[in-house]
Amino acid sequence: MNAVLERPSNNARRLQARLRGLVGKAIADYAMIEEGDRVMVCLSGGKDSHALLDILISLQRSAPVEFTLVAVNLDQKQPQFPAHVLPEYLSGLGINYDILEQDTYSVVKRVVPEGRTMCGLCSRLRRGRLYRYAAENNITKIALGHHRDDIVETLFLNLFFGGRLKAMPPKLLSEDRRHIVIRPLAYVSESDLLRYARVRDFPIIPCRLCGSQESSQRLTVKHMLQQWERDYPGRTETIFSALRKVSTSHLADAEAFDFAGLEALRAVGGPSQATGDLEPWQAG
Repeated sequence: MNAVLERPSNNARRLQARLRGLVGKAIADYAMIEEGDRVMVCLSGGKDSHALLDILISLQRSAPVEFTLVAVNLDQKQPQFPAHVLPEYLSGLGINYDILEQDTYSVVKRVVPEGRTMCGLCSRLRRGRLYRYAAENNITKIALGHHRDDIVETLFLNLFFGGRLKAMPPKLLSEDRRHIVIRPLAYVSESDLLRYARVRDFPIIPCRLCGSQESSQRLTVKHMLQQWERDYPGRTETIFSALRKVSTSHLADAEAFDFAGLEALRAVGGPSQATGDLEPWQAG
């Protein structure tokens, strides 16, 4: 696999420029990377994390701040995992990297009953090991390869199966308040990442654990959104835009909005002419 694409076509150059622009905008909008940051790029071997690393390397050359990159892969000891692929690829890029080893595969297979989704436990084990590495190596930002479609899928997963209005934030403080997680691909669609992976010829390593579970809830949601996108092109982008324009006063979470305090804000005087938001208690 070639680390650097030779003589990219005009379409490839335009695609790369667009992705660089989207990633740069997300970084700026959410103050993801600051002067002197040491950014750990979590590299799974999939198209998304490959693209994330590739674009951050490209942006690093012209960024308004100086930061360093460390690519980190966690070898989870999945059967037939080609352990040589990523070290060879990363050595060719000439960047700092580490390959961690932890047999989370055996743990997940032993603990999770047959037919149940493995993603939750696998993710927690993986996150714990990566957080520990970050703490031990002065990492200031942890960069994950989640893209726009992942964020929208997570919204519907929480809505349909968890009863919560919650997605993936582009920037997150960990529960123990020790780590900041960033998602620079937050504005990038999965379809563009698929095209970019083909153009760049990344050495893709498929997941043979949770990624192979055809009955997973996430896959169900993904298929639903893909059908919506076929029927109504642009719907995923519209949903993501809604996540960036939240009106807590028009939802129903009393902890997120002070409904009890509205009396103190009410204007004193005659009846308001604006009645469009009022609904009758009873029809007829």
